[in-house]
Amino acid sequence: MTGERLRFDGWIAGVGTSSGTRVVVGHWPRSPFGPFSDVMVQRPGGKRLLLAPSGPVADFVAATYRFDRIDVVPVAVSVSGDVWLVEAGPLRLRLRTGRQSPFGLLLSAVPASFARSPLWARLCDLPARTLMPGVRTLGSAGSGRREWYGARGLRPVLAADASWGGASLGALAPLDPPVAFGFGSAPRRPCVVRVTTTVERRAPSG
Repeated sequence: MTGERLRFDGWIAGVGTSSGTRVVVGHWPRSPFGPFSDVMVQRPGGKRLLLAPSGPVADFVAATYRFDRIDVVPVAVSVSGDVWLVEAGPLRLRLRTGRQSPFGLLLSAVPASFARSPLWARLCDLPARTLMPGVRTLGSAGSGRREWYGARGLRPVLAADASWGGASLGALAPLDPPVAFGFGSAPRRPCVVRVTTTVERRAPSG
């Protein structure tokens, strides 16, 4: 029996920095919690932080992924053309994206209803793991949940300027080593992925 399926429709931006800090931004105009954005950060020593805009979002995300610290802070993401501006607690991040890649164009041709299905995620999982080590499109999440990602577009990140508490995090770099929040990482090459994420909670017993 399948459980309750919660869908988050939006974008995931993943970048690395030359300081070793890696940042994954989720920007969700449509979700069970209404529009929101959240930020997952992994510091050079491996510490994993969640920057969430509210208690309910923090509780849900922390039950699905793994973190060493969780902070509820204002999180603001604005997108204008190819420029993203992210402000979340001590983090300031500015991204500039490029044109949709050929792979992204192929993904965008997939009908939205099929892209949301676990079948599509299953079909994409092996190619994703082969072409982008560390990336998975479906797997087991925290609290006995299942999760899958339906990618529907991809743009490279061409430039980034990031700071933490006013101190620069360095130049744009590959997201390496992979982040360790859940069963898979964002791609090594900095990018923004158009995605529908589905989290399936376990059906109540009895």
